Amino acid sequence: MGDTGTGGDGGDGQVRTWLVKRSYDSRNLITLVYATPDGERAVTRELSSAVLDRTPVTAARDVDPDDLATVAADDRERYRAEAERVRENNDPGDEI
Repeated sequence: MGDTGTGGDGGDGQVRTWLVKRSYDSRNLITLVYATPDGERAVTRELSSAVLDRTPVTAARDVDPDDLATVAADDRERYRAEAERVRENNDPGDEI
């Protein structure tokens, strides 16, 4: 299922990323981290719980390459493994 390339190609010059982390804080903010399949680059989104009620969280997102940041070395393998797990078990548009 989904993209198996290291960078991911979402089409139109965009990069396919996969949900690798979801966390909540005391201010009702939800942080979503989507990473490339190789775990090297990621994009972070912060959403309020109210916005999250109206915005589905999908297994994958296609993002502009300029929006991707380099992942800290300590997190890369974990992000790579989680992106692989999510990619193998979900289609990109699946809500998770």
